[in-house]
Amino acid sequence: MKNPGNEDALLKGVSLMKNATIRIQRDKVFYFDPFKIEGDPKDADLIFVTHDHFDHLSVEDIRKLAREDTAFIAPESSAAMLADAGFGNVTAVKPSESYEVGGVKFSTVPMYNVGKKFHEKDRNWVGYIVNIDGADYYFAGDTDLIPEMEDVRADVVFLPVGGTYTMDADEAARAANIIKPAVAVPMHYGDVAGTAEDGETFIRGLDKQIKGVLLK
Repeated sequence: MKNPGNEDALLKGVSLMKNATIRIQRDKVFYFDPFKIEGDPKDADLIFVTHDHFDHLSVEDIRKLAREDTAFIAPESSAAMLADAGFGNVTAVKPSESYEVGGVKFSTVPMYNVGKKFHEKDRNWVGYIVNIDGADYYFAGDTDLIPEMEDVRADVVFLPVGGTYTMDADEAARAANIIKPAVAVPMHYGDVAGTAEDGETFIRGLDKQIKGVLLK
């Protein structure tokens, strides 16, 4: 944890939209898994996609955000879908690798289920640890509590808590307690899966040194 006592600054410009859509506005505007975007903002500098499912890779919503200079980052299967849809400037990534796109440094983390088959490990889908203004943000995607999380280092984590397709709120809190970020934010609940109470359950399960924040 690199920024103790700086939790509010870490969430400057950060918003949770529908399902698991995170938007971060700093010098650049970052989107993760955009879904059910309102309007036609055309404001994305970088769009990160974790996997192929319709509520994470939505071509209709990506078109609302993309400009000619927007950079796309996605695992290989998702990158192919973006290219087929006519998007350029697509970087295909693999799990457990490091990259730099448009001056932004990031690494990938495996994203998969344990004991269920919605997100199988051999798909090579990914979460992301993105460095923004000197802090590391981990966007986990649709994952379960997996051993690779023991190696994740991040100041802010966005973790799915809704269960069914991902880990549930208790498991997500355990994941956060392993990673030990300054700030932990629950996502992927109350829209496609899970209920509003899942976010509160997640917050209650966090170690005291982690600031849990509900963004919706």
